[in-house]
Amino acid sequence: MSLCILAGGKVTALAASLFSLSWTHSVQKTEWRETWAVTDKGLEIREAAVKGSGAGMEPGPDAILRDGWWVWHPALAPQKRVSLAASGMTPSAWRLCHEGGCMELGAKAGDEVVLSGCP
Repeated sequence: MSLCILAGGKVTALAASLFSLSWTHSVQKTEWRETWAVTDKGLEIREAAVKGSGAGMEPGPDAILRDGWWVWHPALAPQKRVSLAASGMTPSAWRLCHEGGCMELGAKAGDEVVLSGCP
């Protein structure tokens, strides 16, 4: 499977079936990260982790503390697409990493990025 990234009117296809997203929360300034898989059913979240808790950042009910991170496995149905919108309030862009490297997405306020499996 491949991951398609629509950003700035351009589509980029990555030969990646597993990727992570991370960002810094706009209020708490705490890092959040998620691991996703690209499957024939859509994008499936495999794990979420947050370095602390606070406003809008509550760990899942089955979260465990591992190396300073609250880690859990969200119960979310496969998603056809995941939309990322840059508010301009976060101190950093979204960071998408896969086996081949990492990239920043949505660095400027108003930037919209859509992730999906490639057809």
